[in-house]
Amino acid sequence: MSGSKEKISKRLSYVLRHRPDSIGLRLDQQGYVEVELLLSALARHGDELTIEQLNELVLTNDKKRFSFDPTGSRIRANQGHSINIDLNYDQKSPPPILYHGTASRFVPSIRQRGLLKGQRHHVHLTESRDTAMSVGSRYGEPVILIVRADQMVANGSRFFLSENQVWLTECVPPNHIEFP
Repeated sequence: MSGSKEKISKRLSYVLRHRPDSIGLRLDQQGYVEVELLLSALARHGDELTIEQLNELVLTNDKKRFSFDPTGSRIRANQGHSINIDLNYDQKSPPPILYHGTASRFVPSIRQRGLLKGQRHHVHLTESRDTAMSVGSRYGEPVILIVRADQMVANGSRFFLSENQVWLTECVPPNHIEFP
């Protein structure tokens, strides 16, 4: 596939998280697709990508968006899906504090409703303030929200940790968020 790694990553994210049907693919229940089928489908739609380029992208992607299954014959996006799949993550105990980066224009709504998953399967949280700042910067003037994960767990919320170290939960009620 010609273009930057970022362009390739965005194309794969679109296909593996949201629209596998856009290139004639179906993901299995855990979100995997055979690597050879993916490469062939991309090529049929004008996006040639070699197995070497795909391997390099998976190994060097700074956000670790994709992973191979243990055999290396199937690939999936690690989280962020808008389609119905079961990532089969085990419930984990989060650290007491997690962070969520957003744009300042969303804060009034979050104060009222909390953090909602929207079209995704989960709300995404991080242990890193820097990562939260980077995520928030993509949408406008960034704001870092502090999430009291310890309080959420005490109130029965469940957390999962994706393969690329993103904390996932169903929602974050506003009373568990510290606003700037």
